[in-house]
Amino acid sequence: MSTIAASPGISATASTLRRLYFVRFGFAIVWALAMFTTASTLGPLAVTLLVLYPLFDVAAAIIDARASRATGSPTLLYVNIAVSLITAVGVAVACASGIPAVLRVWGAWAVVAGAVQLLVGVTRRKMGGQWPMIISGGISVLAGASFILGASAANPTLTNAAGYAIPGGIFFLISAFRLGRAARPRI
Repeated sequence: MSTIAASPGISATASTLRRLYFVRFGFAIVWALAMFTTASTLGPLAVTLLVLYPLFDVAAAIIDARASRATGSPTLLYVNIAVSLITAVGVAVACASGIPAVLRVWGAWAVVAGAVQLLVGVTRRKMGGQWPMIISGGISVLAGASFILGASAANPTLTNAAGYAIPGGIFFLISAFRLGRAARPRI
């Protein structure tokens, strides 16, 4: 059994991240279920969902950056905010060109955001509960490459993009539970 000596800053950050990760889990699952219903076409619902996902990531990264100031530099989170904002615009534009264009933008975002998530997780190892985030970041990089390659398929769909959210959500849930110990203030 390992013991995490949590400073007040780490405890507060872990508590905020724990709540955020629970919300991210719920959002990812609901988003994926909604996206699965429309993954074969780029109708108004699919376009809305595709733009909404990176915008939600922006909001989550802002909350994360504010909470993380006490425990380290939020620079990587600022990178994530910028990349996700650019992605939301890029996806909106790509929707006019079809599913292959969307998959290319989505894939590029998954690669970059996954790399950032992996690096953030590595820098937060001392806090605890970050191995799921590190693994999820690595998987995101691989998934992003597969989206880019899948854009060249004969009949590409957004099903894999919808499915991408589920493991990410599960990793957020696991990390939220693992952060429980670090979130408890030490006396």
